[in-house]
Amino acid sequence: MATDPLDTAAARFRTLESYRVTLRTVDAAGERMVIRYAWRRPGWIRMDFVDPHGGTVMIHDPHARRVRLLPFGPDHLPALSLSPDNRLIRSPRGHRVDHSDVGTLLANLAELLAHGSASVPADTKVAGRPATVIEIGAVAGVSVAGVHRYRVWFAQDTRFPLKVQSFDENGGLIEIVDMSDAELDVVFPERFFTP
Repeated sequence: MATDPLDTAAARFRTLESYRVTLRTVDAAGERMVIRYAWRRPGWIRMDFVDPHGGTVMIHDPHARRVRLLPFGPDHLPALSLSPDNRLIRSPRGHRVDHSDVGTLLANLAELLAHGSASVPADTKVAGRPATVIEIGAVAGVSVAGVHRYRVWFAQDTRFPLKVQSFDENGGLIEIVDMSDAELDVVFPERFFTP
């Protein structure tokens, strides 16, 4: 019963063609980030940075397995082609562009659950939207991507994660991610991912 929101979210994600969200993150030190994030199957990702690095764009091409970095926006040079594991484009916590989508989050949650347990789902709201919140944590000594426990709010209508909190093994907050403006199955302009 407790895994149902995660199972349903994973099944729903497999049917998605695309999504768009505004990622609003706050880490344990209070550092904030705002990114307009777009994803399209089979793994195209576009990140338009609002704060910090306003105007910077990163686009992951799943076929070439490269990230195009446009530090001054899509209409300005230079444009760099980098490997997704390049330190220049990794987050301070080591996150890679090609592992930043909701599918990766859901896989991390499933891996933690395989080594731990989930709370009983509870009804709540996020940004006025009906949601179901669950916590998934691993047994002592187990973490996935540096996270020992997640608290996740899934939209009740779409099962898309609207908000995520991650914690270390000592219970310390790592990061809060708000995706409450999520739009699913978005039709993007033809050259959106290849400007």
